[in-house]
Amino acid sequence: MNTLTIRLPDELKVDLQKLSQEQNKPVSDVVRESIRRYVAVEKFRAIRKKVLPFAEAQGFLTDEDVFKAIS
Repeated sequence: MNTLTIRLPDELKVDLQKLSQEQNKPVSDVVRESIRRYVAVEKFRAIRKKVLPFAEAQGFLTDEDVFKAIS
């Protein structure tokens, strides 16, 4: 595992520490999970952006269209 050093505004650091205490998790675990989720969402958005034109060409314009097709 690697180490990453970042600078945070004081207010964000305080909020992060509070969240860490509330969840009874180390700050590093909270940060790791937050970054993991952010990366997953960005990967999803990138894939969606690439696939969207193909989906629209097949008539999938909304989430409901997809749900109807797979139900």
